[in-house]
This record gives sequence, C-alpha cells and structure tokens, in this order.
Amino acid sequence: MLRLRAGTAVTASDGVGGWRRCVFGAGGSLEPTGDVLYVPAPEPAITIAFAVTKGERPEVVVQKLTELGVDRVTPFHAQRSVARWEGERATRHVERLRRVAREAAMQSRRAWLPVVDDLAALDVLLGARGVALADPGGDAPSLAHPTVVIGPEGGFTAEERSAASATVRLGPLVLRAETAAIAAGALLAALRERLVAST
Repeated sequence: MLRLRAGTAVTASDGVGGWRRCVFGAGGSLEPTGDVLYVPAPEPAITIAFAVTKGERPEVVVQKLTELGVDRVTPFHAQRSVARWEGERATRHVERLRRVAREAAMQSRRAWLPVVDDLAALDVLLGARGVALADPGGDAPSLAHPTVVIGPEGGFTAEERSAASATVRLGPLVLRAETAAIAAGALLAALRERLVAST
C-alpha cells in the first residue's frame, strides 16, 4: 500500500470469495469502480497438514501453499518433531502464519483467504475422511484424498504410519519437510485445476 499512488487501479477482496475493482484514492482510501463479483469456493477443498519445523520454514510453507491455492493449512506436532510450539509460543507462531497467509493471498490476488488452523493433534487429523499420509510407498496423489499430512524431517514413526488409512507418494526422492508440503499442495492444486491428468 505504501508504494501506491492516488489513481492506481487495485482490486479489493473480502477473503470469502467477494471482490471488486477500486482506485486508490487520496489519503489511502479505496474508491470502488465496479460491482462486487463473487468467485465460488474451489472444490474439493485442499488441506495440507505439516509437522512444524524450526526457523522460518513454516512461514515459507504457508506462503507458498497460499500462492498455490491451498484452502487450509494445519500445523501439528509429530513424535519426531524437533520444534515444539507450546502455550503462548504456539499462539504467536500461528498468528504469524495467519499474517503470512493474508499477505500471500493479497500478493497472489486470491479471492478466498486460506484457513490456518491452530495446532492440531495428529490422531485427530488421521481420523478424518479424505486424509492421506505422505509416504514413499504410497499411491499417486488423488483428489479422493484432498488432505495430505506431511511428517517431520525424521519421518513418521511406525505407530503414526499404522494409524493412517491411506498413504500417497510425492516422488522418488527424499524431500525436506517444507519441500514435501509445497509439492503436495502443487500436485493437488494441479489435479483440481485439471492441469494434469489423474490416474
């Protein structure tokens, strides 16, 4: 907003599908120049759940997943997670991820703001419908499983793997946790947009 000059054409969105053309006015106001239009929510909704990692990598994951069109991002702790978000720290981290998602949605001109969940329990995630665990021995990604759960750098434990009703593979190589999350989002988004054929 700081780089915009009066008279610059912009679009404004409510984050739930509505948007309209505007002009940036004097004093930072937005002056509507078109009707409110509505973009239907994409179906099926795509969710990527990822085990939290250290440093700024969670922010990168949320930013890229937002740009790819993922609808929901869910952080969680796995048994082998090194990073642990607890109490106030967890609240701060999740709020930061929500700000990153909002900024990335604005940059990519998304009409729908993705949901960034509070920290979830892995067993609850795996008990939901349409969920698949990312695993090298899994099936090809499919919209039959629009939620993919990505493990930590050390991988899932045998106990965690056994709790999954379905698994999907993301390719032949070993990926870093954040790369796997972004790859899963890209594959599902491409399938939903019919950019690639499903098997």
